[in-house]
Amino acid sequence: MIWHLYDYYLTPGEGYFGTKKACDPIDVAYSYDDGSIAVINSTYEKVHGLNVTARVLNFDLSEKFSKSATVDVDADGVERPITLPKSIDGLSTTYFVRLDVTDLSGKPVSNNFYWLSTKPDTFDATKSTFFDSEITGWGDLTALNSLEKVKPEVHASVEHKEGKVLVRVGLQNASKTLAFMTHLAIAKGKGGEDVAPIFWSDNYVSMLPNEKRELTATFEASELEGKVPVLEVDGWNVEPGSVPLSTK
Repeated sequence: MIWHLYDYYLTPGEGYFGTKKACDPIDVAYSYDDGSIAVINSTYEKVHGLNVTARVLNFDLSEKFSKSATVDVDADGVERPITLPKSIDGLSTTYFVRLDVTDLSGKPVSNNFYWLSTKPDTFDATKSTFFDSEITGWGDLTALNSLEKVKPEVHASVEHKEGKVLVRVGLQNASKTLAFMTHLAIAKGKGGEDVAPIFWSDNYVSMLPNEKRELTATFEASELEGKVPVLEVDGWNVEPGSVPLSTK
């Protein structure tokens, strides 16, 4: 399990950020078993007036279903204010679910993004063991291979303090296409090795059209080995690019 979180060089992978998202103090999640939307409060105080929105998007990002609800969640509690329909007319084989939670002031609290298939995975329960179950059919997510290429707008600033470097990155998907699994890395010079260990606030983010994200990365200045840091951007359907960062 540990190598799904970070590798030999201490670079965090997709599993790390998925786990980090799941460990948000207040999290919103899609329940694969019954289609309900769970708002999970892992704090020890009750939260009031959370606004939850669930949207089902076709592969072309047209909205096929949307519902919002306001909910209070007890300390260390779970509420399921929304359940997605079991079937939606005209839904593409590969589709998306976007979940958002805001507080009473409208400030974002949590969000989540899922890519799903109308064709479910199927299992042979008669061949299940303590370790696994045999899969007899896979969900169809092959449409993801046809996503158009996008090039997000990237802005970055650098702060130096007490031997550490803090990089603030602003991303915007200015296209009309989903920017899927956008990945950021900081290299020791263009084309150089990744800086590691490094602590990102988030990574491998998926952005809907016109969506903006702000991320931060922190690392020891000594890890640069005297080279100019370069922010590298790529992703599933993201055109690779790089942005030199100031070291002053």
